[in-house]
Amino acid sequence: MATTKTKTASIRLGKQAPRHDVRTLQFANYTAALPPVPAAYSWATKIKKWGMMKNDTIGDCTCAAAGHLIMEWTAANGNEYTPSDADIVKAYSAITGYNPKTGTGDNGAVETDVLNYWRKKGIAGHKITAYAGLEPSNHNHVQEAVYLFGGCYIGLALPTSAQGQTVWSVPPGGATGTGAPGSWGGHAVPVVAYDSKGLTIVTWGILKKMTWSFWDTYCDESYAIISPDFLKKDKTPAGFDMAALLADLKAIKK
Repeated sequence: MATTKTKTASIRLGKQAPRHDVRTLQFANYTAALPPVPAAYSWATKIKKWGMMKNDTIGDCTCAAAGHLIMEWTAANGNEYTPSDADIVKAYSAITGYNPKTGTGDNGAVETDVLNYWRKKGIAGHKITAYAGLEPSNHNHVQEAVYLFGGCYIGLALPTSAQGQTVWSVPPGGATGTGAPGSWGGHAVPVVAYDSKGLTIVTWGILKKMTWSFWDTYCDESYAIISPDFLKKDKTPAGFDMAALLADLKAIKK
């Protein structure tokens, strides 16, 4: 799967620091009976052009990542839908107060704010059913989220050393100096594939690979998303306790 360098001058970040909420559903509570997933899998092969979704000019990566997942889910079901830039900016504005006419309020967003808005209001006319937090650095969780639910929504505390890397990896000096987490900034991306060497994400309109060590070092939040765009009606992955998840979600809403 090809990857491409992206010039930092034509891209933006935009993920604010994680806001961890004790009410967030935890993926581990619903996966005890899951069978093993494949050692490698990709949902990215049907998309020919991902698009920037304005993340080259504004810090809307949190909403662009949602748009890319909508593309991937609908493509997987044979009816690809690409959210317009205007729809992505509309969601970003509603969540953050960004004013596209004046450019004010372009300060990025908190991922859980985006996920909650996506579930309640929808993005580009597409709502999600629920989301659940993954355990940090749990490789099985991200593989299960990608394989069973068509992707994983994650946040990265990017190091400056990632600039110019063809494959995002931990620099030889480790996570210090230019390799320090967050020294470049926060970024939201969807994971759309994995294998023994690492993960494939969508960022700034291209596919990008990262090593598992990079994931372990710089991923500061990650979520499995349950979406009707991906799951066919009334179909639940074998071994996933959807009934318990929906019951817990209903209890949170009260």
